[in-house]
Amino acid sequence: MSAEHDDVLWRPTRAGHEGSELTRYRSGLKDYDGGADYLDLWRWSVADPGRFWESVAAFEDVRLGGVPAGPVAPTEMPGGAWFPGRTVNYAEYVLRRCPDEAIVVVDDDGASRSLSRSELRGQVAAVSAALRRLGVGHGDRVAAVLPNRAEAVVGLLACAAVGAVWSVCSPEFGADGVLSRFAQLEPKVLLLTDGYHYGGRTHERADEMLAVVEQLPSVEHVFWVDHLHPGSVPPADRPVSLWSEVVDRGGEPEFDQVPFDHPLWVLFSSGTTGAPKGIVHGHGGVLLEHLKVLRLHSDLRAGDRYLNIASTSWVVWNMLVSGLAVGATIVLLDGNPVRPDLGRVFRVVEEHDVDTLGLSAGYLHACLKADLAPQASSLRTVQVTGSPLSDDGFRWVYDRLGAVWLASMSGGTDVCSIFVGGAPTLPVRTGRIQAPALGVAVEAWDEAGRPVVGEQGELVVTQPMPSMPLKFWNDVDGRRYQESYFSTYDGVWRHGDFIEFDPDGSSVIRGRSDSTLNRQGVRMGPADIYQVVEALPEVREALVVGAELGPDAYYMPLFVALQDGADQVGAALRIKEAIREGLSPRHVPDDVVAVRGIPHTRTGKKIEVPVKRLLQGAALRDVVDSGAVDDPELLLEYEEFARTHRKSRGITS
Repeated sequence: MSAEHDDVLWRPTRAGHEGSELTRYRSGLKDYDGGADYLDLWRWSVADPGRFWESVAAFEDVRLGGVPAGPVAPTEMPGGAWFPGRTVNYAEYVLRRCPDEAIVVVDDDGASRSLSRSELRGQVAAVSAALRRLGVGHGDRVAAVLPNRAEAVVGLLACAAVGAVWSVCSPEFGADGVLSRFAQLEPKVLLLTDGYHYGGRTHERADEMLAVVEQLPSVEHVFWVDHLHPGSVPPADRPVSLWSEVVDRGGEPEFDQVPFDHPLWVLFSSGTTGAPKGIVHGHGGVLLEHLKVLRLHSDLRAGDRYLNIASTSWVVWNMLVSGLAVGATIVLLDGNPVRPDLGRVFRVVEEHDVDTLGLSAGYLHACLKADLAPQASSLRTVQVTGSPLSDDGFRWVYDRLGAVWLASMSGGTDVCSIFVGGAPTLPVRTGRIQAPALGVAVEAWDEAGRPVVGEQGELVVTQPMPSMPLKFWNDVDGRRYQESYFSTYDGVWRHGDFIEFDPDGSSVIRGRSDSTLNRQGVRMGPADIYQVVEALPEVREALVVGAELGPDAYYMPLFVALQDGADQVGAALRIKEAIREGLSPRHVPDDVVAVRGIPHTRTGKKIEVPVKRLLQGAALRDVVDSGAVDDPELLLEYEEFARTHRKSRGITS
């Protein structure tokens, strides 16, 4: 990177640069004739994707079976096969590479215990053998409602071992939220928990789980994770096996070799724009993408300890499990990560010598607001994702955590990977993601479909990625998949985010393009407003939407959750002044509306589009799946605000 940038917060040391996994990978490339610069390597990786992904497989010793039956990489999307004719099994690779201490589980009360490599392999062997005895085979669905504990990891790997298709929800989902997802899949087997601990409280879930079983006629058998009540068998109307008895049988796992693109799991979209979409990913694509992200873009190494704060419903959890595939010990933090206080995560980091920590931007912003001063002496890397991290958030990391490497990244459940992310050989600039990810032909396009640098554009991917969805579940003709990503630019993936690249390859995510604000013909992303408003001490969080309410009626309210005791009138004046001075008069909202809280998906993302649709007159039941949001009751308050506002403007339709 050029020396003229004065916003550099961190640079790799020479030893760190030369000792990184990225440098080791590049040094071992055969016939690579590009330069030493990261962008040179990236350009090569997208110019020759077949060679690039073959090199990743070779670097990671991924032993593909079968016989090649065509080019490694497809040239068009959607459609086309990766590594045609080749076979693999995700679980086999993970269990071959996992370390002697495979998993550390940290309970809600802080107690912890480890699962060794041999114990993990034995439990996977026992559960996969039980699935085979039940007739579960290739393509059958195994669905689970489980917290972030070892049982979920074992369930995923056992399912993958037999070639079945996995899907999981976290247990805080209500029965309706679970059913809106799993009814689509018609699972043959369910893995269900009797309850969980969260924030010092015990949450019994047996009744909700039995209600789920009753509504899923496809289910032939239930594995009951007797976590709260060991040995207690529920009165289900299907055959039940107690988890504790199944896993005790041990053994050595057997793995079915499946085609590279064989379905591995179904991840569900947030459900904030309609019914949750079931997104299907394949064994080989997930394996290679996760190895690339963790090894090359996160510098995760064998022997490291990796903690990522995630529930089992968030794609980040799947990436955490794949930490085993690079030989890292994964730390599963069960329960509430911010109880009894925000510092709990960093105390876990210290107690368990965590090297790499994955966090949401929302958590870091909360630490900034609270002026938290944690101890985290073991940390080498902090990953951040979920939403854009503000400039002040970047500064807090380096003010409070010292010389860690902050690897900010952006991707999506859709691709189960990243588009842009960290590079351990590059500097970290304030508020900027370091680089485009290797093997990802990511660009910013203007409204005319032309690549732009130095200005905001649509985030697009112009070539296939191996972890792009195989399909959407029950999307027989592929129309829903096509409309979701390829309806704007023919043959080019449009992700729905605004992004801005600098000439050095670094980038900033400017928010969702489907929540774009358009004042007087000027398009703006909400992220700019959040950065200004949420920096004010009296503001906990904010949400802004722009809604077309008629041919000439555009309404742009800013909803703010204020700190306790804040003066609403004074805060509104200061907010408008800060936006006017920090951005422009066009960005100033029509109203500043004080609210109890800001609604999020269960993975922590603000949900602007459903609020916009409420303002436009849509019914709450039509704009969001209640199981997909963190506080369904809160949205009733937004619905009432929308109804009152429309009535005040004389809008009745």
